[in-house]
Amino acid sequence: MAVARITKRLVDACEPADKPVFIFDESLKGFGLKVNPTGGKNYIVEYRVGAGGRLTRKRRITISAISNMTPDQARKKAREYLAVARTGVDPASARSKERKVPDFKSFAYRYLDEEAISRLKPATIQNYEINIRKHAIPFIGPLKLTEITRTEIQQLHSTIGRRTKIQANRTIETISAVYRYAQTLGIVEEGYNPTNGIKSFKETPRTRYLSEDEFMRLGAAIRLAETDGIPWELSENDFTSKHTVKSQNQKSVFPIGATDTIRLLMFTGCRLREILNLTWPEVDLERGLLFLADSKTGARTVVLNQIAMKILKRQDRCGLYVFPSDFSDAPRADLNKPWRAIRRHAGAEDMRLHDLRHSFASVGAGAGMGLPIVGALLGHKQAATTERYAHLDASPLRVASDQIGKKIAKALAG
Repeated sequence: MAVARITKRLVDACEPADKPVFIFDESLKGFGLKVNPTGGKNYIVEYRVGAGGRLTRKRRITISAISNMTPDQARKKAREYLAVARTGVDPASARSKERKVPDFKSFAYRYLDEEAISRLKPATIQNYEINIRKHAIPFIGPLKLTEITRTEIQQLHSTIGRRTKIQANRTIETISAVYRYAQTLGIVEEGYNPTNGIKSFKETPRTRYLSEDEFMRLGAAIRLAETDGIPWELSENDFTSKHTVKSQNQKSVFPIGATDTIRLLMFTGCRLREILNLTWPEVDLERGLLFLADSKTGARTVVLNQIAMKILKRQDRCGLYVFPSDFSDAPRADLNKPWRAIRRHAGAEDMRLHDLRHSFASVGAGAGMGLPIVGALLGHKQAATTERYAHLDASPLRVASDQIGKKIAKALAG
């Protein structure tokens, strides 16, 4: 066993022999070079775990082939391994465990299949899958879970935030959930989560209410969509194309199942998925109730008004779902196409389907029904959730204020 200063010149000069040749560094005990009979050369380190001593078995691991590191880089790595060994941890075992750590992409999908599916609602799982596939994987997908740092997560958050701050926050929440599951399985150490300390972007809740005029325009657009059809919005290129459909045929007619779904959203204040996934066993027309088995806030009962009941009574019972897909006995996937056409024709391009729920609540609050009643109709579990409509509430306080104002005005008038 030779001892010498391991340099690039020494490494290049070493020749193979019939048996492996070992040369150990004179400046760092345990760091060495192994030359195999085949000509392959590797940096190695020998160590004893803990305090060492003759009674402790000596171990050896390969640091790297000489083509992957310079002697100085290998010496630095050997020094790290020796430091770990002095703490009582076997570097070989630690490295073996590190090699078994999955990359973020594979483990994130494992999280969806094993953990999320048993704890989260289907709509939430769908959103998590989008956050992982479209936003997280392009940044950190190939990296091992233990290699990802807070710096990389911060860069990801900032990059997505330049496009959409809400999506950036949701993506960080998803990544955090993946790491919590990794901690549970012991894949990463307890408390190791690179999303810790990432400050969320401030989110301003968007609450839009339909005016009476917008309700009228929306109603007219819905009726047109299911009868004559919504006129197409054509670009200049469409007008010059030889394949352009004749002007009288440039319309989109939508099935009444789609337009009635939108109507039911307006007349119940329900969430989109609560109506799209509604099944006939959940409908009780005799008592005028919907018994939703699973909503955002859990099972809840929806009280139907007469118009909502009329909408439900005219639906065909041709399967499990009240509003089935046009192609199979499954719930309607979405309302994107008809809703975009209807809101465009109604002159309300910024209107979202969820704004129908806000508008249902605003009408109730403005009519003086009181926030507890409005919250009960919407299925709110917390009173604070309904507080966003407080400024619309024609409550007894407003009535009292009006009475006081009238008395003051009467006194001022003599």
